[in-house]
Amino acid sequence: MTSEQSAEQSAGQTREPIPEQAPEQAPHAGTDAGAWPECPTFFVHPALPEDVPELLRLVRALADYEKEPEAAVATPEQFAEALFPADGSPVASAHVAVKDGRIVGMALWFTTFSTWTGQPGIWLEDLFVDPDSRGEGIGTALLYELAATCVDRGWTRLEWSVLDWNAPSIAFYRSHGARPLDDWTTFRVDGDALTRLAGL
Repeated sequence: MTSEQSAEQSAGQTREPIPEQAPEQAPHAGTDAGAWPECPTFFVHPALPEDVPELLRLVRALADYEKEPEAAVATPEQFAEALFPADGSPVASAHVAVKDGRIVGMALWFTTFSTWTGQPGIWLEDLFVDPDSRGEGIGTALLYELAATCVDRGWTRLEWSVLDWNAPSIAFYRSHGARPLDDWTTFRVDGDALTRLAGL
């Protein structure tokens, strides 16, 4: 999962995207409904409720890549409630990449807010492309879609976390203009520490 810093960092690790081997810019057909970026071999669109099982499959594949398969414990019901609640607003969103009729990549994200700019932004929780579909621009197209969402809505930031050992991903992100925030350290409180902090 770029893993949750929620801007993510899971138990010291973050779930970050796995890069393509040959990043390339994909065309963008617009961000309004029904105008999704397309290319000859795949297309990207907002996830639908029926996509939840495939989103979970990709999340678990990412957890396995990050050597934490046991940490991916989310259920289909939890994903459905977070992304497509029967009542209220979703707490997260997702885009999927479809090739040959099957989902081969996903970007799962949620909105943040900057007190300095006074504007929302996007935190990219997870980005993942199936190994056999890398090198086709799919990861780039997913990033492009989120960047375009920010620009179209007047949002100022697209952020995510990356495991320090994942040099290929870091190089991939740098190639698209991302820069590391080396002066910042992410903190997390969870488990028993969270309960203690809550005074329970």
